[in-house]
Amino acid sequence: MATKNNVYLISIGDELLIGQVINTNVAWLSSKLNEIGLKAKEHRTIADRHDCITATLTELMQAGNIVICTGGLGPTGDDITKNTLRQFFNDEWRTDEDVLAVLEGFMKSRGRTLDAINKGQAELPKSCKTWLNHIGTAPGMLFDTPKGILISLPGVPREMAYLMEKYGLEFLKSRFQLAPIRHQTFHTEGIPESQLMVYLRDWELNLPSALSLAYLPKAGRVRLRLSQLNPNQENRVGFEAECKKLEELLGMECIGLNEEDLPQAVLGALIKANSTLATAESCTGGYIASLLTAVPGASAAFIGGVVSYDNSIKIRTLGVSPQNISQYGAVSSVVVEEMAKGIRNLTGATYGISSSGIAGPGGGTPEKPVGLIWIGVSGPNGTFSRAYKMASDRAGNIERSSFSALNLFRKTLLNGWVLPEPSFWNASK
Repeated sequence: MATKNNVYLISIGDELLIGQVINTNVAWLSSKLNEIGLKAKEHRTIADRHDCITATLTELMQAGNIVICTGGLGPTGDDITKNTLRQFFNDEWRTDEDVLAVLEGFMKSRGRTLDAINKGQAELPKSCKTWLNHIGTAPGMLFDTPKGILISLPGVPREMAYLMEKYGLEFLKSRFQLAPIRHQTFHTEGIPESQLMVYLRDWELNLPSALSLAYLPKAGRVRLRLSQLNPNQENRVGFEAECKKLEELLGMECIGLNEEDLPQAVLGALIKANSTLATAESCTGGYIASLLTAVPGASAAFIGGVVSYDNSIKIRTLGVSPQNISQYGAVSSVVVEEMAKGIRNLTGATYGISSSGIAGPGGGTPEKPVGLIWIGVSGPNGTFSRAYKMASDRAGNIERSSFSALNLFRKTLLNGWVLPEPSFWNASK
């Protein structure tokens, strides 16, 4: 059983190089490989050209290496990866009858017949092992050679993930002697990474040598990943003890663990309390509702929302006072609180969340600059609001505001429906 495991991830496609498509495949692959004890040594993005693919494989295909390529396996003439791989391995074509059967079934399920172009997807290099793709047309290919292992996958993220989870990860676990890694992820929102590092410094410095902490920031949110190399029964207790310490240190700022992110945590709290939620959004344009409805089973707690972008909708649909809009402006505590109460009255929801602000890039004033967002929360025991100052572009302001709204609601709910302190890192602990 091989022990050397240099892993290289190769993304093939001009659309990636010109920025037309965001490469999410490398992040997904790196994460899944890390879970089984493999760490990518390098990510490369190359053009869908014979010379680029051949030069990269010539350099990286060495005994013990694992090269995982994504992209260039489509049925059209500009997808040349498969033919390049055939030439690289000095191979011949073969017709894979299993792939052909899958393709026929795939097309039939969509009311189409298998044409000559898609039929060509069943023509594969003779030496590769086929991984059947039941959700697309391009199969995966495994070349297990003395010169190294090459895995070729379609670039469509859904298809790539399907093939890797169905075939690839199990193959690699059986083929290589891997050191397992254990992870626990803690989700936080609205706390700067630098402040978290300062707050957790003493605890982090005293971690056992087998444990490590990673900070994974994204748009106002930071995931903390505690990892343990080579977990076993002897040191399992130590890992669990440090996880408990970290969770206690974070307190209410710990939104959820592992796959439980903020929308899931909010919905879970509502379901546990047998309560419902509705949203009244202005500047966020339905993004809060979108985050919630992306969670399977959201209908158990989220009953709907209104995008009251124009003031007339705030007035006619949500019952906001036109005098208050005139006196205080739509971007104000008074208006968002009326919006939050209005959506509860309209829908009958237990709780309401509202948003109104200036996402940008224009529309700001010295008194109400771009990035000023008011969030309101309303429930049976009171209505509150808080102002946030975002400092991103329009899309960033909308995303950050939506997560801030959900987190303000979550913390208010957990705090006994008392508005929590705005900055946990300023509190003495």
